[in-house]
Amino acid sequence: MSLQFINAEKRIHDSIIFPSFDLSIELGNVVAVYSSVNVREQLIELLLEKSKLSNGEIRIGESGISENKSKIGFYFLHDGLYERLSVQEMIQFTKRLYTSNMSIEEAIQTVQLNEKRHEKIKQLSYSERKRVQLACLLIQNPSIIIFEEPDQNLDLESKRIFLSVIEQLKQDGCSAFILTGNMESAVTAADQVFRLDENGLHAVQIKGDEELHKDKEDSPSVAESISPVRFEKIPTKVNDKIVLFEPPEIDYIESNEGQSFLHIKGESFPSVSTLNELETRLLPFGFFRCHRSYIVNLQKVREVITWTRNSYSLVLDDAGKSTIPLSKTKMVELKEMLGL
Repeated sequence: MSLQFINAEKRIHDSIIFPSFDLSIELGNVVAVYSSVNVREQLIELLLEKSKLSNGEIRIGESGISENKSKIGFYFLHDGLYERLSVQEMIQFTKRLYTSNMSIEEAIQTVQLNEKRHEKIKQLSYSERKRVQLACLLIQNPSIIIFEEPDQNLDLESKRIFLSVIEQLKQDGCSAFILTGNMESAVTAADQVFRLDENGLHAVQIKGDEELHKDKEDSPSVAESISPVRFEKIPTKVNDKIVLFEPPEIDYIESNEGQSFLHIKGESFPSVSTLNELETRLLPFGFFRCHRSYIVNLQKVREVITWTRNSYSLVLDDAGKSTIPLSKTKMVELKEMLGL
């Protein structure tokens, strides 16, 4: 039984939240959608049936959501726990509301809260509360789980437990749909990652280290290649996975202590290439080496600010209005490029 978005489109008045897209999340799969807060909240409202699509439908198997509410579990950003109850009492209360084969003991052990089982919810740390929330979710025994920012602000141990639970859900044949604004979170937890915005749904290409190594082994050498292939996407590394970005997605690139970082929509991703290598690759796409430690996507530049005769900055047209340095010599080059 899969969760399906079929020609799903959402508009509010004259604004497009997201255009029509198709997505199917099969049982045993973990799919993440990387999006803005607005898109994420709208998707949750739709899945809770608190709002309706402008066009298209959401189905579970061959039916709608209403007929399958018992098969869906939600892991919201806000835990919704009763603070006066203990950990064990909270899980017992949840179990009474659902038909589940999982015992209370198994749920507590899974999230590793045995030593905290008699403590009140209000006495727990944020990460421990999120573990209780996870235990309450598991004891509901859902087939499809919707995760909202599941590992936001979690400590390392809780993140490890969350990823372990995700693996167990896959083995049990459940499916998970992760909604997040953090690309690293999406890539780490999911089998497939998509971006959803006003331009539609787009797959994020991910490769593990083994796949990347195999690709290199299978690729013909330069001498053997009849016609060279131009590979335009820029690889970054997140944990043990390679994430590929289109050049226009990149706002700017920064070099810090010999490591290059791609800055994309407020997030930073370590690059596998040096700043000099990136400068050469990205030159045809309108990127400019504005400083010895920075490369900027000129399409994202909104303002050029002069502070003193020798001090300049570029202000980008991103959500954070990022400001990056522009050296004096590069200012001269930029003026020539702009015809000033």
